[in-house]
Amino acid sequence: MADLTESLHSEHMVLNMGPSHPATHGTVEFKVTLDGETIVDLEVEIGYLHRGFEKSCEKGTWEQAFPYTDRLNYCSAIINNVAYAMAVEKLLGVESTERCQYIRVITSELSRMADHYTNIGAGALELGGYSAFLYFVEARELVWDLLEKVCGARLTSNYVRIGGLKNDLPPNFEQDLQEVFKECRKLYHDVDTLLRKNRIFLDRMRDIGGISTEEAIAYGFTGPCLRACGMEYDVRKAQPYLVYDRLDFEIPTGTTGDNFDRYLVRMEEINQSMRLVEQCLKEMPEGPVNIDDPLIRQASKDKVYSKMEELIDLFILVSEGVKPPKGEVYLPTEGANGELGFYLVSDGTGKPLKCRVRPPCFALTQAMPRLCKGSLLADIIPTFDQINLIGGECDR
Repeated sequence: MADLTESLHSEHMVLNMGPSHPATHGTVEFKVTLDGETIVDLEVEIGYLHRGFEKSCEKGTWEQAFPYTDRLNYCSAIINNVAYAMAVEKLLGVESTERCQYIRVITSELSRMADHYTNIGAGALELGGYSAFLYFVEARELVWDLLEKVCGARLTSNYVRIGGLKNDLPPNFEQDLQEVFKECRKLYHDVDTLLRKNRIFLDRMRDIGGISTEEAIAYGFTGPCLRACGMEYDVRKAQPYLVYDRLDFEIPTGTTGDNFDRYLVRMEEINQSMRLVEQCLKEMPEGPVNIDDPLIRQASKDKVYSKMEELIDLFILVSEGVKPPKGEVYLPTEGANGELGFYLVSDGTGKPLKCRVRPPCFALTQAMPRLCKGSLLADIIPTFDQINLIGGECDR
């Protein structure tokens, strides 16, 4: 009996989880080293999605990058549109109209809501909370109905333009939004009642995947995952853009940085986004949504069809592209998962010399080994859900 322990097979098990696994969302592999069900080590491999976003943007004109930006974080595509457009406008030294800025905030916050609905709903589903998933998918679809009325698309919007927007808000938008928000608040209450004090949900989320504020900053955390640690950092407050400095909203924070705090932060951010949208609708002025410069923003079709000068400007713009002066810029925005920034370099031609995106998910995903070591195999699921990796923006 003395030699029994030494004779037992006691090597660690190495398990490949993903990339074809429903909980890894189709694009990520975890190489997990297990001692029983306890995670001893974990390696993350994100290289299963090959789209070449940055190089694709450098092959086309500045305007042709918008459909590519849609496919970064496709759950909140308009925020990507806005970030890229503002970076190019910074290169050009122009500013969008006041009405355009308000509409960009409205559509960005609606996109943020849809992103959080997806994250919380899918996270609950993967822990067995099917009802919560159905409620928040319904809320997300209602928000996407609004965005579809604005730009004609639900997921990949292609709505923002350099110097403006594809079009203004549709008629009766405010009335439609009030009806949607009324229903969304009911669904929010249902989900919050189902999850916040649910014993199974609490056991799977609380004190799992926790990280200190100092470590989170060292890893490059931003967004809800950083704010869940207690760090009150939000790009909309720290480096205000558009009209966020005119609006009244709060930055929700947590204390422990665990998965449950990440859930709570996102839930409160949904309320703050509604608050921002309602303020914008009250304060938004009348006026154009595009700047009046035909060499930056395409003229309307009625002008192109009736004036030779407008037709010539359109031909030059489409064939050669906008030509920002030589230089480089970096512009950060607050994406649904954290700081979304674009670093752009112009050589004075109609194509970007360099397009580099700073996606929030990349920094968050690198911390997965730190968040999971010592936890159980099943704890990978809620932790990865609350990190909310979106493969489209993590593509390197």
